[in-house]
Amino acid sequence: MGSKKLAKVNTPLPGKRAAAVVSKTQKYVSPSISRFYPLVVESAHGSLVRDVDGNQFIDFAAGIAVLATGSTHPKVVEAIERQANKFIHFSYTDFYYKNLVDLSEQLVSLVPGSFEKMVYYGNSGAEAIEAAMKLTRNYTKRPIFLAHSGAFHGRTMGALSLTASKPIQRKGSIPLVPDAVHFPFPYCYRCPWKQTFPECDYYCIDYFKEQYLEKFVPIDEVAAYFFEPVQGEGGYVIPPPDYFRRMEFMRKEGVVFVCDEIQTGMGRTGKFLGIENFGVVPDVVTLAKGIASGLPLSATVASASIMKSWKPGQHASTFGANPVAVEAALATLEVMKSEHLLESARKLGATAMKRLLEMKEKYEIVGDVRGKGLFIGVEIVRSKKTKERGEKEAKEIINGCFKGGLLAITAGRNTIRIVPPLTTTQEELDEGLDILEDQIAAVNSMVVRA
Repeated sequence: MGSKKLAKVNTPLPGKRAAAVVSKTQKYVSPSISRFYPLVVESAHGSLVRDVDGNQFIDFAAGIAVLATGSTHPKVVEAIERQANKFIHFSYTDFYYKNLVDLSEQLVSLVPGSFEKMVYYGNSGAEAIEAAMKLTRNYTKRPIFLAHSGAFHGRTMGALSLTASKPIQRKGSIPLVPDAVHFPFPYCYRCPWKQTFPECDYYCIDYFKEQYLEKFVPIDEVAAYFFEPVQGEGGYVIPPPDYFRRMEFMRKEGVVFVCDEIQTGMGRTGKFLGIENFGVVPDVVTLAKGIASGLPLSATVASASIMKSWKPGQHASTFGANPVAVEAALATLEVMKSEHLLESARKLGATAMKRLLEMKEKYEIVGDVRGKGLFIGVEIVRSKKTKERGEKEAKEIINGCFKGGLLAITAGRNTIRIVPPLTTTQEELDEGLDILEDQIAAVNSMVVRA
Protein backbone atom coordinates (compact mmCIF):
# COMPACT_ATOMS: atom_id res chain seq x y z
CA MET A 1 0.00 0.00 0.00
CA GLY A 2 1.12 3.58 -0.56
CA SER A 3 2.31 5.81 2.23
CA LYS A 4 -0.23 8.19 3.76
CA LYS A 5 -0.09 11.78 2.63
CA LEU A 6 -3.54 13.16 3.27
CA ALA A 7 -4.84 11.15 6.21
CA LYS A 8 -3.16 12.27 9.45
CA VAL A 9 -4.20 10.72 12.77
CA ASN A 10 -1.95 11.95 15.55
CA THR A 11 -4.00 11.26 18.69
CA PRO A 12 -5.87 8.31 20.16
CA LEU A 13 -9.47 8.25 18.88
CA PRO A 14 -11.45 9.83 20.24
CA GLY A 15 -9.00 12.55 21.26
CA LYS A 16 -9.46 14.52 24.47
CA ARG A 17 -11.64 17.24 22.94
CA ALA A 18 -13.69 14.77 20.92
CA ALA A 19 -14.26 12.60 23.98
CA ALA A 20 -15.68 15.59 25.86
CA VAL A 21 -18.14 16.34 23.04
CA VAL A 22 -19.20 12.67 22.87
CA SER A 23 -19.81 12.63 26.61
CA LYS A 24 -22.01 15.76 26.56
CA THR A 25 -23.85 14.50 23.48
CA GLN A 26 -24.79 11.33 25.33
CA LYS A 27 -26.14 13.46 28.16
CA TYR A 28 -28.26 15.91 26.14
CA VAL A 29 -29.11 14.35 22.75
CA SER A 30 -31.72 11.67 22.09
CA PRO A 31 -30.37 8.12 22.40
CA SER A 32 -32.37 7.19 19.28
CA ILE A 33 -29.42 8.43 17.22
CA SER A 34 -26.84 5.75 16.40
CA ARG A 35 -23.30 6.50 15.24
CA PHE A 36 -20.53 4.51 13.62
CA TYR A 37 -17.54 5.85 15.60
CA PRO A 38 -16.60 8.95 17.64
CA LEU A 39 -15.83 11.44 14.88
CA VAL A 40 -16.31 15.02 16.09
CA VAL A 41 -16.00 17.32 13.08
CA GLU A 42 -14.26 20.67 13.36
CA SER A 43 -14.04 21.54 9.66
CA ALA A 44 -14.34 19.91 6.25
CA HIS A 45 -13.32 20.96 2.75
CA GLY A 46 -13.76 18.84 -0.34
CA SER A 47 -13.04 15.25 0.68
CA LEU A 48 -10.88 16.08 3.69
CA VAL A 49 -12.29 16.31 7.22
CA ARG A 50 -10.56 17.58 10.37
CA ASP A 51 -11.73 16.73 13.86
CA VAL A 52 -11.57 18.88 16.99
CA ASP A 53 -8.23 17.33 17.98
CA GLY A 54 -6.53 18.19 14.68
CA ASN A 55 -6.71 14.75 13.03
CA GLN A 56 -7.42 14.68 9.29
CA PHE A 57 -9.51 12.06 7.45
CA ILE A 58 -10.34 11.18 3.86
CA ASP A 59 -14.11 11.15 3.41
CA PHE A 60 -15.71 8.07 1.82
CA ALA A 61 -19.09 8.73 3.49
CA ALA A 62 -19.99 12.25 2.27
CA GLY A 63 -22.37 12.88 5.15
CA ILE A 64 -24.31 9.71 4.18
CA ALA A 65 -24.12 10.40 0.42
CA VAL A 66 -25.18 14.05 0.87
CA LEU A 67 -22.07 16.02 -0.02
CA ALA A 68 -22.04 15.41 -3.76
CA THR A 69 -19.97 18.55 -4.40
CA GLY A 70 -17.78 17.90 -1.35
CA SER A 71 -17.75 19.88 1.86
CA THR A 72 -17.95 23.68 1.64
CA HIS A 73 -17.58 23.94 -2.12
CA PRO A 74 -16.69 27.63 -2.75
CA LYS A 75 -19.51 28.16 -5.27
CA VAL A 76 -22.08 26.66 -2.91
CA VAL A 77 -20.82 28.70 0.03
CA GLU A 78 -20.91 31.85 -2.10
CA ALA A 79 -24.50 31.14 -3.12
CA ILE A 80 -25.54 30.55 0.49
CA GLU A 81 -23.93 33.79 1.64
CA ARG A 82 -25.44 35.76 -1.22
CA GLN A 83 -28.97 34.58 -0.50
CA ALA A 84 -28.61 34.89 3.29
CA ASN A 85 -27.82 38.56 2.78
CA LYS A 86 -31.05 39.01 0.78
CA PHE A 87 -33.60 37.07 2.84
CA ILE A 88 -33.44 33.79 4.73
CA HIS A 89 -37.09 32.73 4.87
CA PHE A 90 -40.47 33.72 3.49
CA SER A 91 -42.38 30.41 3.17
CA TYR A 92 -43.10 29.28 -0.35
CA THR A 93 -46.44 27.92 0.88
CA ASP A 94 -47.82 31.48 1.04
CA PHE A 95 -45.58 33.68 -1.10
CA TYR A 96 -43.37 33.59 -4.21
CA TYR A 97 -39.66 33.91 -4.98
CA LYS A 98 -37.81 33.63 -8.25
CA ASN A 99 -34.99 31.24 -7.42
CA LEU A 100 -37.58 28.56 -6.66
CA VAL A 101 -38.90 28.84 -10.21
CA ASP A 102 -35.35 28.66 -11.57
CA LEU A 103 -34.67 25.46 -9.62
CA SER A 104 -37.99 23.91 -10.62
CA GLU A 105 -37.33 24.56 -14.30
CA GLN A 106 -33.97 22.79 -14.04
CA LEU A 107 -35.30 19.81 -12.09
CA VAL A 108 -38.17 19.10 -14.44
CA SER A 109 -35.74 19.22 -17.38
CA LEU A 110 -33.23 16.90 -15.70
CA VAL A 111 -35.72 14.29 -14.45
CA PRO A 112 -36.45 11.85 -17.32
CA GLY A 113 -39.77 11.91 -19.13
CA SER A 114 -41.07 13.93 -22.07
CA PHE A 115 -44.32 14.66 -20.22
CA GLU A 116 -45.04 17.85 -18.27
CA LYS A 117 -43.76 17.74 -14.67
CA MET A 118 -44.25 19.73 -11.45
CA VAL A 119 -42.35 19.86 -8.15
CA TYR A 120 -43.32 19.77 -4.48
CA TYR A 121 -40.63 20.81 -1.98
CA GLY A 122 -39.94 19.66 1.58
CA ASN A 123 -36.92 19.46 3.87
CA SER A 124 -35.85 15.80 3.94
CA GLY A 125 -36.05 12.52 2.13
CA ALA A 126 -38.72 11.24 4.48
CA GLU A 127 -40.84 14.33 3.69
CA ALA A 128 -40.46 13.68 -0.03
CA ILE A 129 -41.70 10.12 0.48
CA GLU A 130 -44.59 11.27 2.66
CA ALA A 131 -45.60 13.70 -0.08
CA ALA A 132 -45.46 10.95 -2.70
CA MET A 133 -47.60 8.67 -0.53
CA LYS A 134 -50.28 11.31 -0.07
CA LEU A 135 -50.12 12.36 -3.70
CA THR A 136 -50.47 8.89 -5.20
CA ARG A 137 -53.30 7.87 -2.89
CA ASN A 138 -55.10 11.11 -3.70
CA TYR A 139 -54.57 10.67 -7.43
CA THR A 140 -55.52 7.00 -7.71
CA LYS A 141 -58.13 6.84 -4.91
CA ARG A 142 -56.54 3.48 -4.05
CA PRO A 143 -55.30 2.31 -0.62
CA ILE A 144 -52.36 -0.09 -1.18
CA PHE A 145 -48.65 0.70 -1.42
CA LEU A 146 -46.09 -1.81 -2.67
CA ALA A 147 -42.48 -1.69 -1.46
CA HIS A 148 -39.55 -4.05 -1.11
CA SER A 149 -38.12 -5.93 1.83
CA GLY A 150 -34.74 -4.36 2.52
CA ALA A 151 -36.08 -0.94 1.51
CA PHE A 152 -35.32 2.26 3.38
CA HIS A 153 -37.64 5.18 2.66
CA GLY A 154 -37.40 7.12 5.93
CA ARG A 155 -38.38 6.99 9.59
CA THR A 156 -41.47 9.20 9.87
CA MET A 157 -44.66 7.21 10.33
CA GLY A 158 -45.73 7.16 6.69
CA ALA A 159 -42.26 6.62 5.23
CA LEU A 160 -41.53 4.06 7.95
CA SER A 161 -44.49 2.04 6.71
CA LEU A 162 -42.54 1.51 3.48
CA THR A 163 -39.20 0.94 5.23
CA ALA A 164 -38.19 -2.66 5.86
CA SER A 165 -34.43 -2.77 6.37
CA LYS A 166 -34.00 -3.17 10.16
CA PRO A 167 -36.52 -4.11 12.89
CA ILE A 168 -35.12 -1.47 15.26
CA GLN A 169 -36.36 1.25 12.90
CA ARG A 170 -39.96 0.09 13.43
CA LYS A 171 -39.73 -0.99 17.04
CA GLY A 172 -42.27 0.80 19.24
CA SER A 173 -43.98 2.52 16.31
CA ILE A 174 -46.44 -0.12 15.18
CA PRO A 175 -49.22 0.13 14.00
CA LEU A 176 -48.09 2.08 10.99
CA VAL A 177 -49.92 3.22 7.87
CA PRO A 178 -52.05 0.23 6.81
CA ASP A 179 -51.91 -1.57 3.48
CA ALA A 180 -48.18 -1.26 2.84
CA VAL A 181 -47.17 -4.61 1.33
CA HIS A 182 -43.53 -5.67 1.09
CA PHE A 183 -42.10 -8.27 -1.27
CA PRO A 184 -38.52 -9.45 -1.94
CA PHE A 185 -36.03 -7.26 -3.77
CA PRO A 186 -33.91 -9.06 -6.41
CA TYR A 187 -30.81 -9.60 -4.26
CA CYS A 188 -28.97 -11.95 -6.63
CA TYR A 189 -25.98 -12.55 -4.34
CA ARG A 190 -28.40 -13.81 -1.66
CA CYS A 191 -31.31 -15.02 -3.78
CA PRO A 192 -34.11 -16.11 -1.40
CA TRP A 193 -35.01 -18.90 -3.84
CA LYS A 194 -31.41 -20.13 -4.31
CA GLN A 195 -31.60 -19.29 -8.01
CA THR A 196 -28.76 -18.09 -10.25
CA PHE A 197 -29.02 -15.15 -12.62
CA PRO A 198 -29.56 -15.14 -15.60
CA GLU A 199 -30.66 -18.79 -15.70
CA CYS A 200 -33.46 -17.92 -13.26
CA ASP A 201 -35.14 -15.77 -15.95
CA TYR A 202 -36.33 -13.32 -13.29
CA TYR A 203 -38.04 -15.93 -11.13
CA CYS A 204 -38.41 -13.22 -8.47
CA ILE A 205 -41.03 -11.49 -10.65
CA ASP A 206 -42.87 -14.77 -11.26
CA TYR A 207 -42.92 -15.33 -7.51
CA PHE A 208 -44.29 -11.83 -6.91
CA LYS A 209 -47.09 -12.38 -9.41
CA GLU A 210 -48.02 -15.86 -8.17
CA GLN A 211 -47.66 -15.39 -4.44
CA TYR A 212 -48.82 -11.78 -4.11
CA LEU A 213 -50.92 -10.52 -6.99
CA GLU A 214 -52.72 -13.82 -7.59
CA LYS A 215 -53.38 -14.56 -3.92
CA PHE A 216 -53.91 -11.50 -1.74
CA VAL A 217 -52.98 -8.17 -3.36
CA PRO A 218 -55.73 -6.88 -5.71
CA ILE A 219 -53.68 -4.93 -8.23
CA ASP A 220 -56.59 -2.63 -9.07
CA GLU A 221 -56.40 -1.35 -5.49
CA VAL A 222 -52.66 -0.60 -5.58
CA ALA A 223 -51.90 3.13 -5.58
CA ALA A 224 -48.16 3.04 -6.08
CA TYR A 225 -45.05 0.92 -6.25
CA PHE A 226 -42.19 2.55 -4.28
CA PHE A 227 -38.67 1.39 -5.09
CA GLU A 228 -35.02 2.37 -4.88
CA PRO A 229 -33.21 1.78 -8.19
CA VAL A 230 -30.34 0.45 -6.09
CA GLN A 231 -31.14 -0.41 -2.49
CA GLY A 232 -29.20 1.74 -0.03
CA GLU A 233 -29.67 0.74 3.60
CA GLY A 234 -30.61 -2.71 2.34
CA GLY A 235 -26.93 -3.26 1.53
CA TYR A 236 -26.21 -1.43 -1.75
CA VAL A 237 -28.01 -4.12 -3.72
CA ILE A 238 -28.17 -3.76 -7.50
CA PRO A 239 -31.06 -5.46 -9.30
CA PRO A 240 -30.53 -7.35 -12.57
CA PRO A 241 -30.64 -5.07 -15.62
CA ASP A 242 -34.20 -5.68 -16.87
CA TYR A 243 -35.92 -5.98 -13.50
CA PHE A 244 -37.74 -2.65 -13.49
CA ARG A 245 -38.65 -2.89 -17.18
CA ARG A 246 -40.27 -6.26 -16.51
CA MET A 247 -42.15 -4.82 -13.53
CA GLU A 248 -43.79 -2.27 -15.79
CA PHE A 249 -46.70 -4.64 -16.42
CA MET A 250 -48.26 -3.05 -13.31
CA ARG A 251 -48.50 0.34 -14.99
CA LYS A 252 -51.10 -1.02 -17.37
CA GLU A 253 -53.19 -1.65 -14.24
CA GLY A 254 -52.91 1.99 -13.13
CA VAL A 255 -50.13 1.53 -10.57
CA VAL A 256 -47.99 4.68 -10.17
CA PHE A 257 -44.20 4.10 -10.22
CA VAL A 258 -42.45 6.11 -7.47
CA CYS A 259 -38.66 6.03 -7.70
CA ASP A 260 -36.81 6.88 -4.47
CA GLU A 261 -33.66 8.68 -5.67
CA ILE A 262 -32.85 10.17 -2.28
CA GLN A 263 -29.50 8.37 -2.07
CA THR A 264 -28.93 7.34 -5.69
CA GLY A 265 -29.86 10.66 -7.31
CA MET A 266 -27.87 13.81 -8.06
CA GLY A 267 -25.22 12.03 -10.09
CA ARG A 268 -24.21 9.48 -7.49
CA THR A 269 -24.37 6.50 -9.92
CA GLY A 270 -22.85 8.38 -12.86
CA LYS A 271 -26.28 9.34 -14.19
CA PHE A 272 -28.39 12.20 -12.86
CA LEU A 273 -30.83 9.59 -11.51
CA GLY A 274 -30.03 6.01 -10.64
CA ILE A 275 -33.06 4.72 -12.55
CA GLU A 276 -31.49 6.01 -15.78
CA ASN A 277 -29.21 2.97 -15.58
CA PHE A 278 -32.25 0.71 -15.99
CA GLY A 279 -34.24 2.27 -18.83
CA VAL A 280 -37.45 3.06 -16.96
CA VAL A 281 -39.13 6.47 -16.65
CA PRO A 282 -40.94 6.80 -13.28
CA ASP A 283 -44.16 8.76 -12.73
CA VAL A 284 -42.83 10.28 -9.50
CA VAL A 285 -39.24 10.85 -8.34
CA THR A 286 -38.13 11.77 -4.82
CA LEU A 287 -34.87 13.70 -4.34
CA ALA A 288 -33.04 14.89 -1.22
CA LYS A 289 -29.56 14.27 0.29
CA GLY A 290 -27.21 15.64 -2.41
CA ILE A 291 -29.67 18.13 -3.87
CA ALA A 292 -28.37 21.14 -1.89
CA SER A 293 -24.85 20.03 -0.88
CA GLY A 294 -25.76 19.65 2.78
CA LEU A 295 -28.61 22.10 3.34
CA PRO A 296 -32.06 20.63 4.13
CA LEU A 297 -34.12 20.36 0.97
CA SER A 298 -36.16 17.70 -0.80
CA ALA A 299 -38.12 17.57 -4.02
CA THR A 300 -40.96 15.35 -5.14
CA VAL A 301 -41.06 15.60 -8.93
CA ALA A 302 -44.19 14.19 -10.52
CA SER A 303 -46.08 14.08 -13.74
CA ALA A 304 -48.19 17.24 -13.88
CA SER A 305 -51.30 15.17 -14.43
CA ILE A 306 -50.66 13.47 -11.09
CA MET A 307 -49.57 16.62 -9.24
CA LYS A 308 -52.61 18.56 -10.41
CA SER A 309 -54.89 16.13 -8.56
CA TRP A 310 -53.99 18.13 -5.42
CA LYS A 311 -56.02 21.19 -4.50
CA PRO A 312 -54.59 24.31 -2.77
CA GLY A 313 -54.00 23.64 0.91
CA GLN A 314 -54.00 19.86 0.56
CA HIS A 315 -50.28 19.54 1.32
CA ALA A 316 -47.59 22.07 2.30
CA SER A 317 -44.41 22.63 4.32
CA THR A 318 -43.50 25.90 6.07
CA PHE A 319 -39.76 25.42 5.68
CA GLY A 320 -39.83 23.52 2.39
CA ALA A 321 -37.96 25.29 -0.41
CA ASN A 322 -36.13 27.56 2.01
CA PRO A 323 -34.60 30.22 -0.27
CA VAL A 324 -31.08 29.68 1.06
CA ALA A 325 -31.32 25.93 0.45
CA VAL A 326 -32.78 26.58 -2.99
CA GLU A 327 -29.83 28.81 -3.88
CA ALA A 328 -27.47 26.07 -2.65
CA ALA A 329 -29.29 23.59 -4.90
CA LEU A 330 -28.90 25.88 -7.92
CA ALA A 331 -25.18 26.17 -7.17
CA THR A 332 -24.96 22.39 -6.75
CA LEU A 333 -26.45 21.82 -10.21
CA GLU A 334 -24.10 24.42 -11.71
CA VAL A 335 -21.06 22.74 -10.13
CA MET A 336 -22.23 19.33 -11.32
CA LYS A 337 -22.36 20.66 -14.86
CA SER A 338 -19.26 22.87 -14.94
CA GLU A 339 -17.03 20.35 -13.16
CA HIS A 340 -18.41 17.34 -15.08
CA LEU A 341 -19.28 15.44 -11.92
CA LEU A 342 -21.34 12.75 -13.66
CA GLU A 343 -18.31 11.90 -15.78
CA SER A 344 -16.14 12.01 -12.65
CA ALA A 345 -18.47 9.60 -10.84
CA ARG A 346 -18.25 7.15 -13.72
CA LYS A 347 -14.48 7.44 -14.09
CA LEU A 348 -13.60 7.26 -10.40
CA GLY A 349 -16.23 4.59 -9.86
CA ALA A 350 -14.63 2.41 -12.54
CA THR A 351 -11.22 2.88 -10.91
CA ALA A 352 -12.60 1.99 -7.48
CA MET A 353 -14.48 -1.04 -8.81
CA LYS A 354 -11.34 -2.41 -10.46
CA ARG A 355 -9.38 -2.11 -7.24
CA LEU A 356 -12.19 -3.54 -5.10
CA LEU A 357 -12.73 -6.49 -7.43
CA GLU A 358 -9.03 -7.25 -7.07
CA MET A 359 -9.58 -7.28 -3.31
CA LYS A 360 -12.49 -9.68 -3.79
CA GLU A 361 -10.17 -12.13 -5.54
CA LYS A 362 -7.49 -11.68 -2.90
CA TYR A 363 -9.40 -11.82 0.39
CA GLU A 364 -11.72 -14.53 1.68
CA ILE A 365 -13.91 -12.06 3.58
CA VAL A 366 -14.82 -9.98 0.52
CA GLY A 367 -17.88 -11.84 -0.70
CA ASP A 368 -19.28 -9.43 -3.26
CA VAL A 369 -18.47 -6.07 -4.82
CA ARG A 370 -21.26 -4.21 -6.61
CA GLY A 371 -21.81 -0.65 -7.69
CA LYS A 372 -22.58 2.00 -10.23
CA GLY A 373 -20.55 5.20 -10.37
CA LEU A 374 -19.49 6.24 -6.88
CA PHE A 375 -22.23 4.18 -5.25
CA ILE A 376 -20.39 0.99 -4.34
CA GLY A 377 -20.98 -1.76 -1.80
CA VAL A 378 -18.40 -4.24 -0.52
CA GLU A 379 -20.15 -7.13 1.19
CA ILE A 380 -18.11 -8.69 3.99
CA VAL A 381 -18.57 -12.40 4.77
CA ARG A 382 -16.88 -14.93 6.98
CA SER A 383 -16.59 -17.39 4.14
CA LYS A 384 -17.08 -17.06 0.40
CA LYS A 385 -18.53 -20.57 0.28
CA THR A 386 -21.17 -20.19 3.01
CA LYS A 387 -21.71 -16.43 2.55
CA GLU A 388 -22.13 -16.15 6.33
CA ARG A 389 -22.60 -12.46 7.02
CA GLY A 390 -19.50 -10.79 8.44
CA GLU A 391 -21.31 -8.22 10.58
CA LYS A 392 -18.64 -8.10 13.29
CA GLU A 393 -15.88 -8.06 10.68
CA ALA A 394 -17.45 -5.19 8.74
CA LYS A 395 -17.62 -3.14 11.93
CA GLU A 396 -13.98 -3.95 12.71
CA ILE A 397 -12.97 -2.81 9.22
CA ILE A 398 -14.70 0.57 9.40
CA ASN A 399 -13.40 1.18 12.92
CA GLY A 400 -9.91 0.31 11.72
CA CYS A 401 -10.35 2.67 8.78
CA PHE A 402 -11.35 5.45 11.17
CA LYS A 403 -8.20 4.91 13.21
CA GLY A 404 -6.21 4.90 9.97
CA GLY A 405 -7.69 8.17 8.70
CA LEU A 406 -10.58 7.05 6.46
CA LEU A 407 -14.26 7.73 7.05
CA ALA A 408 -16.13 4.69 5.75
CA ILE A 409 -19.49 3.39 6.95
CA THR A 410 -21.66 0.31 6.52
CA ALA A 411 -25.02 -0.26 4.83
CA GLY A 412 -27.36 -3.05 5.82
CA ARG A 413 -25.87 -5.67 8.10
CA ASN A 414 -22.45 -6.34 6.59
CA THR A 415 -21.77 -4.15 3.55
CA ILE A 416 -19.21 -1.34 3.50
CA ARG A 417 -20.41 1.52 1.32
CA ILE A 418 -18.08 3.62 -0.79
CA VAL A 419 -19.79 6.99 -1.40
CA PRO A 420 -17.14 9.74 -1.47
CA PRO A 421 -17.95 13.22 -2.77
CA LEU A 422 -18.15 13.35 -6.55
CA THR A 423 -15.38 15.98 -6.42
CA THR A 424 -12.91 13.50 -4.88
CA THR A 425 -9.48 13.52 -6.51
CA GLN A 426 -7.71 10.44 -7.82
CA GLU A 427 -5.09 10.88 -5.09
CA GLU A 428 -7.74 10.95 -2.36
CA LEU A 429 -9.50 7.92 -3.80
CA ASP A 430 -6.29 5.91 -4.09
CA GLU A 431 -5.15 6.68 -0.55
CA GLY A 432 -8.58 5.91 0.83
CA LEU A 433 -8.62 2.55 -0.94
CA ASP A 434 -5.14 1.85 0.43
CA ILE A 435 -6.39 2.40 3.97
CA LEU A 436 -9.47 0.26 3.31
CA GLU A 437 -7.40 -2.58 1.92
CA ASP A 438 -5.03 -2.45 4.90
CA GLN A 439 -7.99 -3.00 7.21
CA ILE A 440 -9.59 -5.69 5.06
CA ALA A 441 -6.26 -7.53 4.98
CA ALA A 442 -5.88 -7.30 8.77
CA VAL A 443 -9.38 -8.59 9.50
CA ASN A 444 -9.09 -11.23 6.77
CA SER A 445 -5.95 -12.68 8.37
CA MET A 446 -7.74 -13.00 11.72
CA VAL A 447 -10.74 -14.75 10.15
CA VAL A 448 -8.57 -17.14 8.14
CA ARG A 449 -6.52 -18.04 11.24
CA ALA A 450 -9.61 -18.60 13.42
